[in-house]
Amino acid sequence: MSGAPAGRYDSVALSLHWLMALLIVTSFCVGLVMVELPMSLMRLKLINWHKWAGITILALAALRLVWRIGHAPPPLAAAVQAAMPRWQKSLRRAIHGALYLLFFVVPLCGWAYTSALGVPVVWFGVLPLPDFVAVNKPLAEDVLKPMHVAGAFLLAAAVLVHIAAVLKHQWIDRDGLLGRMWPWGRGVSR
Repeated sequence: MSGAPAGRYDSVALSLHWLMALLIVTSFCVGLVMVELPMSLMRLKLINWHKWAGITILALAALRLVWRIGHAPPPLAAAVQAAMPRWQKSLRRAIHGALYLLFFVVPLCGWAYTSALGVPVVWFGVLPLPDFVAVNKPLAEDVLKPMHVAGAFLLAAAVLVHIAAVLKHQWIDRDGLLGRMWPWGRGVSR
């Protein structure tokens, strides 16, 4: 696993995890701010940035999924595995599955929404992307926008559950689980 210590994710998985985390949190916050702004140059800039971030998240999610298929995550330490009740193991699998699903669903719904409005997506103002669906404003407003918004809030909720579980393992269980994905090595006390 590219020289990663046992029980620790490799550098590619670490990089993809933290880059996506940064983009998802920032994009969610930008989305919340931009919808509250009146139509202005600032709002248009934020909308474009939000779309660019969404397409980047989609591309990184695809790369992350391909990497994950070819590189199994390191097994949990036996002590962590033994101490975790079945419901926590089930919730862990469900949250990870939901995260991966939403990594794709949220940006795809946003891209479809934009396409249905008749507004092109030009990634970073350079690469025009094809329309994901035909122009259909009722579909955009009545179906795709609510799906994108609901998906974004579900993703935010899944991220919060994920973070809460990590903090529980770090501060209550004190089992060192955070060290598996912490970007600065095992510098997390056990």
